[in-house]
Amino acid sequence: MSKITIIGAGSVGSAIANNMVTMGIATEILLIDVNKPKAFGEALDIYQGITFCSPAIVRSGDYADAKGSDIVIITSGIARKPGQTRLELAQTNVNIIKDIAGKIVAAAPDAIYVIVSNPVDVLTYVFHKISGVPEKHIIGSGTALDTARLQSELARRFHISPKNVHAHVFGEHGDSSFVPWSMATIANNHIDDYKELCPEPDAIKWDKNYEELEEFVRTSGAKVIKAKGATFYAVAISVCHICKCIFMGAGTALTVSTMMHGEYGIDDVCLSTLNIVDRDGVRGKIRNKLTAEEVAKLQNSAARLKEVINSVEI
Repeated sequence: MSKITIIGAGSVGSAIANNMVTMGIATEILLIDVNKPKAFGEALDIYQGITFCSPAIVRSGDYADAKGSDIVIITSGIARKPGQTRLELAQTNVNIIKDIAGKIVAAAPDAIYVIVSNPVDVLTYVFHKISGVPEKHIIGSGTALDTARLQSELARRFHISPKNVHAHVFGEHGDSSFVPWSMATIANNHIDDYKELCPEPDAIKWDKNYEELEEFVRTSGAKVIKAKGATFYAVAISVCHICKCIFMGAGTALTVSTMMHGEYGIDDVCLSTLNIVDRDGVRGKIRNKLTAEEVAKLQNSAARLKEVINSVEI
């Protein structure tokens, strides 16, 4: 038996719940939202397709119903508007998570918490400070989605499965994120060497386009929002993947947002580096050997986030 509570039944929360069912990740899914009819409708709509999926209960409810949850996913908050940065959402969504934290932790004190609402790094930090939940049980979705965007685009350009692409996005889930290219590999070869070693070099579009790829990742969300008004499918899949890795328990390396304690000279801020995630939450960080330039970029990202944290009322 596995129970997941999702707080927020908007586009992201309901997409996560639907994917949970189709992927067979949980046996019970609870949707909570201030708009109770919306949560009820989303839960019923998803549940009525359960015949074609693995058996599961999908229902709406209140915070008390979250008792016994293995994972709690928080998606509540005001969505980002066209032209708006994630960090501009800060105070409004900080206030929302402050309102949620006490209620949900009282009901599910032993759950692993996955923070998805933006600005995710700031809200993950706030949740650390106010919730009383053990640090290893708090995971910000961080740059898991950014990393997926990067890997899918590299896979397209290199004509190879994304599973053979090992490149990650570090730092803030936002404008100061970056790719540590020094450790990016395609099929166990450094990304800059693969083209001359592969069976079809003429088909590969790669000229060390570092800045172009990083800009692609940073602006992907804004492009989707401009085109359709919101992003929810890809983030939902990435959050489901995090939950699947938790339940698998094998220990999976994920770029998720966690509290820093002096790693790379960074302290008291949440941002994304590679972490091992398993059935007990965050097992610990992988201390990758970054170049001096990459460490400086990570420190810059931390400084940007601290500016926002210092500007909001926690």
